[in-house]
Amino acid sequence: MLKRIAAVLLVVLILTLQVGVAPVGASGLKSYIDSTDGYQFLYPNGWLPVKVSGGPDVVFHDLIERSENVSVIISPVPKDKTLADLGTPGEVGYKLMKNATAQADSDRKAELVNAEAHEEGAKTYYILEYAVKLPNQDRHNLASVAISRGKLFTFNASTTEKRWEKVHKMLQQVVNSFSVY
Repeated sequence: MLKRIAAVLLVVLILTLQVGVAPVGASGLKSYIDSTDGYQFLYPNGWLPVKVSGGPDVVFHDLIERSENVSVIISPVPKDKTLADLGTPGEVGYKLMKNATAQADSDRKAELVNAEAHEEGAKTYYILEYAVKLPNQDRHNLASVAISRGKLFTFNASTTEKRWEKVHKMLQQVVNSFSVY
């Protein structure tokens, strides 16, 4: 009986490690690691991965508040480019905002609320905050942007404006956890 329980636990552990998801302590956050593309982040317990073809590299959304989500978009940049080469945090924030609104329907309006830079080790990250107005709802987005190995990584966390006050600290923790290597 003990051997059977140990075998089941081992299989669960192996499956968890294979998909890159492992629990992280009492903070209510789990770790996601993509060792192929070279990034990792924390996401809230109870959020599920969503398969999206032709879009972000990965998406997780809340099981209950389905419009609450995090995603990673990877875009190529010349290998010698740094984040500073692309512009200041505000400039990059505006460029990303224009690209996102140009790709979406014309009824989407976004405003860059805050843009700042911080260093983690040898990497620079831009943290961007947006207020987004859609025809049927207002949203709040946080993003972390970084460059590594010729790739621009954009990690985005999004919720409705109604939920922003309740979840903004958790989403800030999630966005600040994003790292590339």
